[in-house]
Amino acid sequence: MGHIREYYERILKLQETEWEFIASHFDRRVFAKNETITRQGETEKYLSFVETGIVRFYIPDDENELTFNFCFDKEFTCAYNSFLTQTPSEYELQALTETVVWQISYDDLQKVYAETKAGNYLGRFVSEKLFLQKSKRELSLLKHTAKERYLNLFNEQPDILKFIPLKYVASYIGITPQALSRIRRQIA
Repeated sequence: MGHIREYYERILKLQETEWEFIASHFDRRVFAKNETITRQGETEKYLSFVETGIVRFYIPDDENELTFNFCFDKEFTCAYNSFLTQTPSEYELQALTETVVWQISYDDLQKVYAETKAGNYLGRFVSEKLFLQKSKRELSLLKHTAKERYLNLFNEQPDILKFIPLKYVASYIGITPQALSRIRRQIA
């Protein structure tokens, strides 16, 4: 739980009683490599803090899965729109490596928001951060070429290229694996 506290305290110094109340609502869970964390069609019940591991967001399809996000160590994650609306998710979350998370349920998070000032502030901060990340990605898909998206990814998130299979990287930047191979040859 220390990583969650560190994450929070980069934003706001917590009183010990607030931290104890917040921490009491989180449970540790371990997902095996390639295990599904959230299934398409299921309602997201938990907000997760990734202690270690990599999570992939994707839309399953028999012919061509669409990967559209990744989450790494020390970040919050979930099928966020499903979590907020408590409706079925349109996509899946998968552990690409063994992934250790600390989870808080939707109902418990509402209690933390209602009963602590810090929890309410931190929830807003995390929500705003997720929104900004999503907006940046959408703008990148609209404004940049595939080569520019790959180079930006290489500069901004080198972990993606170190630990994630290239077929998922290609899908993430909106191209085929063959097109990604051509771009990588051009750059080399």
